Amino acid sequence: QVHLVESGGGSVQAGGSLRLSCVVSGNTLSSYYMGWFRQAPGKEREGVAAIDSNGSTKYIDSVKGRFTISQDNAKLTLYLQMNGLKPEDTAMYYCAADYGLRAFDSLARYVYRYWGQGTQVTVSS
Repeated sequence: QVHLVESGGGSVQAGGSLRLSCVVSGNTLSSYYMGWFRQAPGKEREGVAAIDSNGSTKYIDSVKGRFTISQDNAKLTLYLQMNGLKPEDTAMYYCAADYGLRAFDSLARYVYRYWGQGTQVTVSS
């Protein structure tokens, strides 16, 4: 099993920054691919950023140049650095993970079996 716990959400003004963290536990001997997703009320959950065991990253177009996904293997923690936040970034943010080296479509929900509980990000204008 894999357990994920997100933190770091909050309320900021447009143009501000937040750093989300996701602590991974349950099986520290396995390789993982991981991602960040977000969901606003009444909208579909969408993939925001992903990273695989090779360190390759992928981002949704709307966050390219503003968000950076990274991981600390020693701490088993996934991060999402969010700069230049916009009101349209407001959503519940979730981290996700699964076993393996990579996923073909790493921004798709079906790729991941394990999910965190979410952390709220609110950006005001």
